[in-house]
Amino acid sequence: MFDTLNPCTIPPEDEALRPHIRALAAETVARLPAETRARSWSGLDIEFSHRLGREGFLGLTLPKEYGGAGRGPFARFVVVEELLAVGAPVAAHWIADRQSAPLILNYGTEAQRKLFLPKIASGEIFFCIGMSEPNSGSDLASVRTRAEKISTGWVLNGQKIWTTNALHADYMIALIRTSGTVNERQAGLSQLLVPLKAKGVTVRPITDLTGASEFAEVFFDNVKLDEDALVGKEGQGWDQATAELAFERSGPERIYSSLVLIDTWVQHLRRVGRIIGPAAQLAGEFTGKLMVLRAMSLAVTGQLAAGESPVIEASLIKDLGTSYEQEVPALIAEDIGSHPDEEVSVEFYRTLNFMSRIAPSFSLRGGTREILRGIIARGLGLR
Repeated sequence: MFDTLNPCTIPPEDEALRPHIRALAAETVARLPAETRARSWSGLDIEFSHRLGREGFLGLTLPKEYGGAGRGPFARFVVVEELLAVGAPVAAHWIADRQSAPLILNYGTEAQRKLFLPKIASGEIFFCIGMSEPNSGSDLASVRTRAEKISTGWVLNGQKIWTTNALHADYMIALIRTSGTVNERQAGLSQLLVPLKAKGVTVRPITDLTGASEFAEVFFDNVKLDEDALVGKEGQGWDQATAELAFERSGPERIYSSLVLIDTWVQHLRRVGRIIGPAAQLAGEFTGKLMVLRAMSLAVTGQLAAGESPVIEASLIKDLGTSYEQEVPALIAEDIGSHPDEEVSVEFYRTLNFMSRIAPSFSLRGGTREILRGIIARGLGLR
């Protein structure tokens, strides 16, 4: 059942990370226009990711014996918050640091931990997650991509779609059917580590409405994998993937996607002398909602720090957070449209234009609104 979210504060030792990461992020984005910074999630800067690894800001929650810092989820919260607040480019290391590393730590073999975790913490290798498939919509349990067991390991065939950062990742952790049929739903699903440079793997970019290619479709044609490609236990992939999604759905990344646009809009209001009246009220509403969502996200981080798996709570944060992220560009566009005589800078216009086009995807990535509300309803005993 769903439990009440208990208020949390960031421990002083984790809050102490803020000045260093804030300075590093500010230095990185100093010469970037707002339109570029608004693309933080899809902003690819491999050298910046390497630098974060060198300075100890990746793998913060990993044990020191695997190259991490041995800290808790609050440390990562601080780092992610500072990076997203200014629109730093995080795409390269994003998934490996947030999801793949905890998954391998919790379910992987000792050999997998020793091989992958230090390289994730140093920013040397990058991961993507293979879950969605064609013609499945949001029905993740209808996985058809299949791996057959052979004497030397596995043979993988099938397709994944909407795979974030597959064009630049080194590995995919894929949710695969290793037994049974689609009709058996979650039963028979496993997770496999797939090197994306392996023979038989084809990655094709998908160009979205903004002109970017953050997503890709990935094809597997008789891809041969070693026996140790299996992550965790065969047939336990669904439970593992569900736990993994709690890391993806609960953090500050679900509430800060529109923050660069808000800052750019406020700068515009100051320039034209209109930070009063309805505009000031709207800015206050944006701020108030952000603070509430941040407090909720911190509460879920507290649950993660306590060793819990807050699947329902994380779904709630993701649903509310992406709704907020989507309403920001719509309301700012409405505000600007109601003042047609105001001169709008090219940078502000391009930032608003980008955010208006990308915002519909916010409630798709990491689980659609309908799926999340189903999870929440079950947690509340409503279905």
